[in-house]
Amino acid sequence: MTDSLLAAILGVVEGITEFLPVSSTGHLLITERLLFHTAQKPPWLDDLFNIVIQTGAVLAVIPLFHQRFHQFIFNWRDKAVRDYFCKIVVAFFITGAGGYVMEKKGFKLPEQLLPIAIALLTGGVLFLIVERWLAGRGGGQEKDRGDLRNVTWTVAIAVGLGQLIAAAFPGSSRSGTTIIFSLALGLGRPLATEYSFLVSIPTMLAAGGYKIFEAFHHAKPGAAPENWHMVILSTVIAAVVSFIAVKWLLRYVQTHTFNAFGWYRILVGGGLLVALATHVI
Repeated sequence: MTDSLLAAILGVVEGITEFLPVSSTGHLLITERLLFHTAQKPPWLDDLFNIVIQTGAVLAVIPLFHQRFHQFIFNWRDKAVRDYFCKIVVAFFITGAGGYVMEKKGFKLPEQLLPIAIALLTGGVLFLIVERWLAGRGGGQEKDRGDLRNVTWTVAIAVGLGQLIAAAFPGSSRSGTTIIFSLALGLGRPLATEYSFLVSIPTMLAAGGYKIFEAFHHAKPGAAPENWHMVILSTVIAAVVSFIAVKWLLRYVQTHTFNAFGWYRILVGGGLLVALATHVI
């Protein structure tokens, strides 16, 4: 398999899974294990590659929220809009501060498939539990989807912490964890999805920018140079695919539950556990 084809495959996987609540990091690591089960990974397939292509996927969805960004710029005097923006900033600050501490403590993302399988399975079960609870309350959709006051400070703190959990446990999914927390705290599906995505934009842009800065200014002596051609190719593909996936998801959650994603996670997580137990991968 050529490097270009590999970068394209990983870009597609990233674009599909970055915002769907199924864990992009987990799917990237699973895909890499399937592709390189008996072979050595190319040197350019590193943490920087995985984080930068996530940045591309995030940039692609900004146009889908142009109306919200328009509000932030031109309607900032509206208290509800201003508070909503501040709650995005607070959630980002919690994640950024926690991520910085993890980075300074030398935290490295685990690449073993067992914790990914467990996280996928656990998240899937939690989605089904939360959706069953919401069904018992007869909800999941706000009566007024435009009421930004539904996003409380408790939700903002929970989403910030949820992103940290996702950063520490690959397979848990940043969007999956934050959406579960938001639903459990009373948000409807459309607003929970939107808020989760808006918080992830500065989070992933900061993470990608930091990694690129490190690559240029703190390169390790003797380390192989980054293959920016592969990074750019995969990032562009991830951006295009992500735009399509998110546009679909934003419509989907208007009228559907997250049960399908819960069952998908259970299926993939359970299948991965079986594959590991039988030494298939």
